[in-house]
Amino acid sequence: MRTALLRLFEAEGTVTATLAAQRLGYSSGLCSFHLRQLARHGVIEPVPVNGGRARPWRLRQAGVDQPQAATPGNDFDRLARRLEDESYQRWLAHRDRAEPLWQQDEAFSSVVYLTPDELTQVADSVRRLLAGFQYREADPATRPADARPVAAVTRLFPLLPDASR
Repeated sequence: MRTALLRLFEAEGTVTATLAAQRLGYSSGLCSFHLRQLARHGVIEPVPVNGGRARPWRLRQAGVDQPQAATPGNDFDRLARRLEDESYQRWLAHRDRAEPLWQQDEAFSSVVYLTPDELTQVADSVRRLLAGFQYREADPATRPADARPVAAVTRLFPLLPDASR
């Protein structure tokens, strides 16, 4: 969910819990909770407003104590990986609280020998497969009644040779 919120920040610039709830299909209370968690970790900050109940947030601005990264995408990618790892650890710690039909996961890994072009092809194939379900995120009415948000994390990277060998 936090990764989806970060994507929303990249698209919108500023986000409120109400806007996040409308766009992502979650309750505004749940969105508010995750926005506060992102703020607690220094990822986002409140936007100054003059009155009103709306509480807009934005990605944290780089400051003296937070230098701008050489490439902005690197910070976002690192943060997304950290949030994926955090979500998976939370799942492992609390999976027994899920409904019985939802207590399994489909985690797997494999080492395959690929060329750089094949690595790109595999990644594109996974993206195309998942894209067939993306419309459900934007339009909650299209979700089957028993559908739940599921994290789909794929990491394809070359294994580096062991320096000690």
